[in-house]
Formats: sequence, structure tokens, C-alpha cells
Amino acid sequence: MTKRRSALVLSVLVLFATSNALLGQSKDDKKKDEAQKKEIASVVKIVDEVAAGAPAANDLQLSWVREDVLKAQGNKQYVPFTVQIDPSKISGPNVAFYWRVVAKSAAAPAPAAGAKKDDKNDNNKGRKSEFAYEDITFVPVTQGQTPMRISRSFTVAAGDYDIFLIAKEPTPEKAPKNAPPPKMSLVKQSVTVPDFWNGELSTSSVIIASRIDPLPAPLTPQQQADRPYALGMMEIVPTFESKFAKKAELSTFMLIYNPKVDQANKPDVTVEYNFYQKPAGAPEKFFNKTNPQALNAQTLPPNFDLAAGHQLQSGQAVPLASFPEGDYRLEIKVTDKIANKTLTREINFTVSPT
Repeated sequence: MTKRRSALVLSVLVLFATSNALLGQSKDDKKKDEAQKKEIASVVKIVDEVAAGAPAANDLQLSWVREDVLKAQGNKQYVPFTVQIDPSKISGPNVAFYWRVVAKSAAAPAPAAGAKKDDKNDNNKGRKSEFAYEDITFVPVTQGQTPMRISRSFTVAAGDYDIFLIAKEPTPEKAPKNAPPPKMSLVKQSVTVPDFWNGELSTSSVIIASRIDPLPAPLTPQQQADRPYALGMMEIVPTFESKFAKKAELSTFMLIYNPKVDQANKPDVTVEYNFYQKPAGAPEKFFNKTNPQALNAQTLPPNFDLAAGHQLQSGQAVPLASFPEGDYRLEIKVTDKIANKTLTREINFTVSPT
């Protein structure tokens, strides 16, 4: 199979902060005006009530799109995620978006509604320990996008989590008499975060990218918060579709974790990309494959060193012009030759005329 460009196999240092972006703890929070502080308190109270069993509205059609998981620092994992809302239902210029990550194994009763983040009492200390992560942002609303997607992230240890997400119109400072309450949506999503620190051969999520852009410089913390798919000196622009036109290409990206190394601290890994057709009402059949990728001392940069934090990066950009219309399964097979271990990852996609 001919591919337009070869896979990117680079020595990339990918680091993510592991501190919780808790409300009231970042420098930006000190700059928030009083209206935003009141909005934060309102949003937190609503989530507390829903976590305690109150019904939740979904005026803005908030829904979970997907999450990806990559290795972070400090025995934790970095989880960029995307949700979507209907911007036509929002009357103002921005929407408050809050997410709270709660470990299922350590879920505690919800704190008292309206408890302030900077309280010094024991109740607030209990609240802080309850959540694995929480944050809030005020997102400009772009009308005309249907749907409007919001991508953010959190960093947690491996485990099972419930994520409470709320999108809400900010409360006006002086609402007209008899005005309806601000529209809002609150949903809960369960996520399982794998452990990339256990020494076992593994990979990040396989991200389908519309493009991968180099960055002239690392992003600031605020830019990173707004663009969670920026990884080191590159930024992945993910696509969240599984249907592609024949004139398009299928571009994938992933990182390979915990391969064994030789005496020169170099891995010896092979990555195979095999495509299978899935005819309607018939068993799937092998369609085609790309040339295997070899990631070893001969193909990696001379200074590649896993101990220094360099990462094994693999991906393909495969034109779909030769693919007949229909459904497909991409099987990605990763073989660690030194450890004699193999794992597979899969992507299902559809090729359409347009």
C-alpha cells in the first residue's frame, strides 16, 4: 500500500503537569472579577446538589464526545477530553464550563452546598480530598457551529472515575423581571483510566488526527489548558468522525510505553498496520497493509533515550482513494522484540463517496 507520508517516529519529550487545577488555587483565579466568582460558586452548588441526587437539566444538549489517555508525570495519566453543546441555545457571548472528577473507589458524600473553596474548616478539607480533579473555564460561544465542541483535560492516577460536567449560561448581573433562569446542562460520564506506570508494554489512545502541527515554542499553562492536544513541541488536531470521504486520508497517532531496551538503552519495536474490510452480512476479510515500522537503534535518532523521557511515537497517514466504499477495521499490532510481547489496538471507520 502506498501512503502519502511516512509515520512520524520522533524523540519527543511529552510532559504534563500533575497538580490539580482546583478552583481558587491558580493565579488566574485571583484575577477573576466578582461576577465570575459568583458564577463559580453557583456552578459548584448545582453540581453538589446533582451529585447528592437532585435532577439535572440538559437545556444545551451537552454530551460527551470522547476521551484519550496519555502518560503524565508522577505516576499519573493525562486525559484530554471533548464534549459538545448546541450554541444556538445560548444567548450570551460565553458559557461557563466546569468539570469535576471523582474516584469511584473513594466517592464521599457531597459537601455542603455553597461551601467556599478557601474555607479553613474541616468540611472544606474533606471536600478537597473528595475530588481527584476539578476546574472551570469560561468559553467564548461561536454561533453557527453545530455542534460546538469544547476540549479540556484532567490528570489523575489510574482508576475508575465519574466525571460531572456542567455547561451554563452565566447569570446576568441585573436580570430583567420575570426573566427565565439561565440555561444549563449537567451530565455524568464514567471513565476508566489505565495504568501506564506498571512497566507493562502499552500504548496511549490511538488518536485520529486531521493534522499534526509543529509548535514554535511550548505553550503557556493557559494555552495548554485551552488546547489540551498540544503535546510538547507539536499539536494534534483530532477529528471526532469515523466516516471519511475517499479523497481524505486516515491519519493516526499514538505513543508506545514501557518497551524493554538493550544495553544501549534503545528499544526494538515493530508496528504493523493491517486493514480489514467488513462487508455487510459477511465475515470481515483482509484488505491491505502498510510497510511495518521498525523502531530500534538503527531507525531512531542517535540521542534517543527512554531514560531521559523520550517517547516512542508511531502513526500513519493513509490515503483512502483505493479503499472501496464501506466499513473497515484497522488493526495496529505492536511487537516488543526484546521482551517478546505483542499487543493490538483497533479503529473502526467507514469510507464514503463524499
